[in-house]
Amino acid sequence: MNRFNKYVLGDAYTKEAARLYPMSRDQAKKRNTDFELIERIHESDKSQVKTPPGPSHNLVVTLEPDEFTEEKYTLFENYQRIVHHEPPHRISKHGFRNFLCSSPLPRSKETFDGRERRLGSYHHCYRIDGQLVAIGVLDLLPQCVSAVYFMYHESVHNHAFGKIGALREIALAREEGYKWWYAGFYIHNCVKMRYKGDYEPQFILDPESYSWDSLDDEMKMRLDRKKYVSLSADRSVVELFEKLPVPGEVIQVNKVDDGEGSDDDLEVPNPELPLFARSMPGVLTKTQLLHETDLDHIKLRIRGQEAETCDLMDWDIWDIDDPNSIKGVIAELVAAVGPKLSREMEVTFS
Repeated sequence: MNRFNKYVLGDAYTKEAARLYPMSRDQAKKRNTDFELIERIHESDKSQVKTPPGPSHNLVVTLEPDEFTEEKYTLFENYQRIVHHEPPHRISKHGFRNFLCSSPLPRSKETFDGRERRLGSYHHCYRIDGQLVAIGVLDLLPQCVSAVYFMYHESVHNHAFGKIGALREIALAREEGYKWWYAGFYIHNCVKMRYKGDYEPQFILDPESYSWDSLDDEMKMRLDRKKYVSLSADRSVVELFEKLPVPGEVIQVNKVDDGEGSDDDLEVPNPELPLFARSMPGVLTKTQLLHETDLDHIKLRIRGQEAETCDLMDWDIWDIDDPNSIKGVIAELVAAVGPKLSREMEVTFS
């Protein structure tokens, strides 16, 4: 933002303005140490720039109806062709209208919490020296500014307009009383979307429980490892295993009295010892487990969803020697059924 403001204002203006409109010592110190979002966002706006002298460029940012214009289509065509490498025959005015100019949300103004807010779909337009260089397509909802799409002209590519747009939209949410900024869809392995994860604190919607999880470094590492992440589903599996009896725990079983009587079950010696460490005929050893089976890809069914053991939260850090862990339980099961059946079986949690 600072670099962009410097470009818009220009060195000559900055030096002359500092002479004509000097800051106090405290103001200068605060500006050098603090980043005040609202203040810095508007620092280079034409309406906020003190004149004379004139800045190097005139920056005007407006919120306009999401209607089609030739000016907007020219920007869209440039962005799709240069940035997204779309072939010309796939870029059309009809497609632009359907994609970004035909929202079903009507525009209106309503009062929430004592403040009037705009609602509906808008185009957040950025013009430098009269030329439209970027558009943020926004849905303004009662409690949030929702980012639908952002596009910019190739001539401003070096100014990181995706980030400038995000900061502007966050500032808009703050200034007009919306509680949240929605960054829109986040696809972790899409390089062009990675910038969305740079803003914090930020939360990502769980695809199963619709609860919000922090998009922190731990979550990003999970997304690096697998394409589908649902912390609520992972927690459900952990909770199921936590309900399993602890090895060695005495469990009361209701037996059917057949009238013949029976001997009490013998106590299992050393109950903490895994099945595969007991040297039992027909049961795989630990060495065989590690070299003849694929424990990472045992098929699972959780809440009706298909998965594999490697998809489980913390699977990589569990130890098969720990009979209380999910990995330990799966390892004992595979040791009992053998390598061939383990490739075909599906373990169901219900």
